[in-house]
Amino acid sequence: MTAHNDTAYSGSLHDDVARTDLSTRQAPLKWVVVIDEDLPAGRAVNAAACMAAAVGRALPHLLGGDGRDGSGHVHPGLPWAGCSVLAADAATLHSLREKATAKDDVFVVDMPEPAQTSRIYDEYLDLLAGTKHEDLTYHAVGLVGPRNRISKLVGKLPLLR
Repeated sequence: MTAHNDTAYSGSLHDDVARTDLSTRQAPLKWVVVIDEDLPAGRAVNAAACMAAAVGRALPHLLGGDGRDGSGHVHPGLPWAGCSVLAADAATLHSLREKATAKDDVFVVDMPEPAQTSRIYDEYLDLLAGTKHEDLTYHAVGLVGPRNRISKLVGKLPLLR
């Protein structure tokens, strides 16, 4: 899995925009994960989970504070901006990644196909290093950025079913 634009942010991805008082549809940031619609369910869920882990590591400010239920049990914080999981074909994923990485204010995480077929992380890194970008097939792309920018990038992609 690879992340892009991790040092090229405008101020829009920092913790000063956290708005836990707003609906996710009003939040200043939007987070989407776009999954290859042809993946079997298990691989699609794996891809979404891996995208979430990478985004959470890179942008911890997307997570709200922990909550307590009425019995006092703690529930770890969840993303205050929400996260839509969308579907696209492989060609659209590749194009979407290209367009998104060209934007300075969009954080991009992707899952190239070898990330799901390699059982050893170093093997995945070697396969990735030996493959030209144009030859990679993406199983998932995660995007975080200003709401209007992300909406324009993903257009009318459907929810993953």
